[in-house]
Amino acid sequence: MHRVWSALREKPDQTSPFYEFFCEDQGSDRLKRLKIHSKLAEMPYQVSVLGFSVVSHSTMQSDSSSSLNTLLITMEPDSLALSASSTVGYPTLEPAVKAANGMGYASEYRGRFPYDAARSPEQEQKIDGFRQTLERHRGDRQVVILQDFPDPDALSSAWTYKLIAQKYDIQCDIVYAGTLSHQENIALVKLTGLPLQRWTVQSLKTKDLSLYKGCVFIDNQGTTSQLFTSMQQAGVPIAVVIDHHSMQEDMKAEFIDIRPHTRATATILTQYLQSGLLKLDNNLTEHVKCATSLMHGLRSDTNRLMQAQEEDFLAAAYLSRFYDAQLLNAVLQSARSKQVMDVIERSLKNRTIHNNFSIAGVGYLRYDDRDAIPQAADFLVTEENVHTAVVYGIVHDEDEELEVVVGSLRTNKLTLDPDEFIKEAFGQDAQGRFFGGGRLQAGGFEIPMGFLSGFTENSDYAKMKWSVHDAQVKQKLLHLVNPEQNYPKGVN
Repeated sequence: MHRVWSALREKPDQTSPFYEFFCEDQGSDRLKRLKIHSKLAEMPYQVSVLGFSVVSHSTMQSDSSSSLNTLLITMEPDSLALSASSTVGYPTLEPAVKAANGMGYASEYRGRFPYDAARSPEQEQKIDGFRQTLERHRGDRQVVILQDFPDPDALSSAWTYKLIAQKYDIQCDIVYAGTLSHQENIALVKLTGLPLQRWTVQSLKTKDLSLYKGCVFIDNQGTTSQLFTSMQQAGVPIAVVIDHHSMQEDMKAEFIDIRPHTRATATILTQYLQSGLLKLDNNLTEHVKCATSLMHGLRSDTNRLMQAQEEDFLAAAYLSRFYDAQLLNAVLQSARSKQVMDVIERSLKNRTIHNNFSIAGVGYLRYDDRDAIPQAADFLVTEENVHTAVVYGIVHDEDEELEVVVGSLRTNKLTLDPDEFIKEAFGQDAQGRFFGGGRLQAGGFEIPMGFLSGFTENSDYAKMKWSVHDAQVKQKLLHLVNPEQNYPKGVN
């Protein structure tokens, strides 16, 4: 007999959230010996099982390499159930149902949930405001706009918003104007069936935007989407903005939830789920896939949870009840394309290092290979004696006949603010909108080339144009990296 049980334990101060640990029932109906494994420091735990009383318990250190504490408990049948232990507030140990995620963890709990951290008054106010906004738009049709190159955080959060909005009879179309080029993003959309549409600026001319009573910006504030201006010109009001990046500009929206200190927009949307705006169901394939995408988005924007905060871990723990581990693994196992590997190779060849900054221009890229730039930055920042990497190139969109200087920054220097660095380096356009921004340890920028776009079929002209833009971007970056030096006559 071997069953997995789940147990809840609250820390002594009664203010911290519940923690979860798991134990093995290796006994019988006559005698139970439970092994509880936990990385929490406080031991021993006091537990009780319905119908059994504790005979003895002992604490030992498990495998030293895993730093696990183990509590051994021997129990015997008790006709009085757990009346005695209940009076001293022992948490209850209940049988768990094997979860759909295949991890053997509990998928159903009774009573208070271990991942439900107490929400602050500000969070409660935001949730109430969000609920009221959805109620006011009941029965409407909305367009959910993502950045031109949506990442897992944006994709999963938008899908979650769509599912929540459905509870209020709000029909949502999730759209983006750019392309999906990162292999994991392509795999995520294909494997989960995430409802996503590509709207180019040209295709907007054939769409009736008057059908939409509001637009929604998820994981962006309109500054990284070509669709923002079109929505403004069509008079589509901004209903909702949910983002975790720094405030880009003063947006006039009905509801705004921008949390720069939150690591992922997926965390914010998961908190909405925990508040009861939508109850996830393991029996609904769409819910399982959405939870899987949220887990991927949260994991992606917290650098595999290494930069996660308590609220992110609590959100991940909540999602662990519903996500499909095998599906997530399939998304993560997607292979890099040859084009991505070529861009990484170019970044290695062209990089220059100044004051622990690695700066690399990679030349021209196809629009479909745009996400190779952040992957190259992720790679360069791992080099010894480098704390920040900036990789950039000219992305050419043949369909729209546009060219954009696109760059990504990655840093492990905690005192460097990517948002501030990029805004100071590249400034604003004529309308006062910044060319880029950032969040913790990551940032990016996009600078339209406008009049200078095109004519890349002329190789000599293309090389000359690249050398000019390469030198200009380097000069702006090095002005901050080495402020005591000037680089007007050429950059090395």
